[in-house]
Amino acid sequence: DGRTKNQFYTRCSMKLPHDTLIAREKITEYLLKEREDDDKSKFLGRAGYSLISPDQFEQDLRQQILVLEADLSEKDEYGDKYQIRGELKGPNNIALKVVTIWMHENAADVWKFITLFPDKKEGE
Repeated sequence: DGRTKNQFYTRCSMKLPHDTLIAREKITEYLLKEREDDDKSKFLGRAGYSLISPDQFEQDLRQQILVLEADLSEKDEYGDKYQIRGELKGPNNIALKVVTIWMHENAADVWKFITLFPDKKEGE
């Protein structure tokens, strides 16, 4: 139809669906669980998050981060990855600057949360 590949993706920033999948195991077995490699629990613990209240973490992630604009960061055969930067204010009112990664998985046509890490660009 005469359009170049890049013309199909004129919008690089968007809001992700409110019902995006956030796997419970991602929270309880990866983010809030102390790990030898790539531990995120200490970082998130500074804001009061722990394995005692994984529902609070998911709720805050949805209400504070998922509502922000997502920027397309990568495309591959599995799907499109988006990045959302923002502040996540925990139960103890300490705000953490975070980068979150989300994906639209092509095969299943589903949106899902991939990971979170400190936003080093913002001095965290």
